[in-house]
Amino acid sequence: MTLLLLGLALWSGAHLFKRLAPAARARMGDKGKGPIALVLLAGLILMVIGYRGWDSAQLWYPPAFLTHVNNLLMLVTVYLFAADGMKTRAWAAIRHPQLTAVKIWALAHLLVNGDLASVVLFGGLLAWAVVSVILINRSEPRPVRVATGSIAKELGPVVGAVLVTGAIGGLHYLFNLQAFGG
Repeated sequence: MTLLLLGLALWSGAHLFKRLAPAARARMGDKGKGPIALVLLAGLILMVIGYRGWDSAQLWYPPAFLTHVNNLLMLVTVYLFAADGMKTRAWAAIRHPQLTAVKIWALAHLLVNGDLASVVLFGGLLAWAVVSVILINRSEPRPVRVATGSIAKELGPVVGAVLVTGAIGGLHYLFNLQAFGG
């Protein structure tokens, strides 16, 4: 449990540092990117080790149909990451596509994992994403975004999301996790 909580704290702190201490982050300049990246990596590693090593209590037993809801939400999550990078209509409509994707990802995983370790991990990352959106919205005006491009540009992230979601599911099976139901 301790490693998971420490990992969440490092991850959240490193991401929120710019918003909570902008002057300190500005003083670091580009030289601060490396140390912050290392803190993020350490946080990620500690979250994985802490989560995988915590034999926590089962709080509830999710019904099987939620696996399908999770899979649909994961498809949306991957699409939002792709749409953000490709500056699609979704990118123009949603202010924070990647943070929205993290919130959907966390919620999807909370739906299908009823153990305490999952509640701490996915609930913690959901809380971090919500706080990040609030802090960004308070500190920066909403940008005006206009998506331009062809229908192919809009369909690319959809096709990519299907392929990447399948690959992510395959990786889950490598770690003995049932991504698409058992």
